[in-house]
Amino acid sequence: MKTFAALIAGLLIGAAALWFVGRGGEKTLSPETVAAASLDAIRAQNKLTVFAGRFTVAVSTRVQKLGLSAEKTLIVPATVRYDIDYSKLAPSDLTWDASARIMTVRLPDVQLDEPQVDIANIREYGGGSLLMALGNAEEVIDAANRTKIRAAVLKEADTKLLRDLARSSARTTIARSIALPFEAAGIEARVVVRFPGESGYGL
Repeated sequence: MKTFAALIAGLLIGAAALWFVGRGGEKTLSPETVAAASLDAIRAQNKLTVFAGRFTVAVSTRVQKLGLSAEKTLIVPATVRYDIDYSKLAPSDLTWDASARIMTVRLPDVQLDEPQVDIANIREYGGGSLLMALGNAEEVIDAANRTKIRAAVLKEADTKLLRDLARSSARTTIARSIALPFEAAGIEARVVVRFPGESGYGL
């Protein structure tokens, strides 16, 4: 998974290219030309991780059979990455307001990646070794707990607060990154980044 460092590197290369083109050409680069070059650099990065969260969840499963019972409880640490799929950006997602000198960027919303479980640090508690030894109770318990782990971690990760933090991280970095080619081209511009559901997103 790529990070914003890769995005910034790509945009810096693009900014340098624009600077040389601007110096060598007779005409000043237009904001639309700079925006198109920026869009190409951003889309080339595909999915980028904008934020990551570390979570610890507890899951438990109990089965009963033949008058016996078995139970296993797991304390599981896991990491979830918050990504933005920049390959979904279209030219219409970057708009230039010449009178206000504002470049508006409409980003796709943050996506949660699959939880990455820290297997080495899982803690396990349980009982019912006799039932586990006699049949497939342990397999049933382990399968149920795996499903519960994914659901529990994503529930912890998918909150308004954490999504807002991920959007804030993306907003700050993408605004700074897109401003670089404009500065290289000598164009004064303010970059505004919007996400779906925010005021002005559909403009």
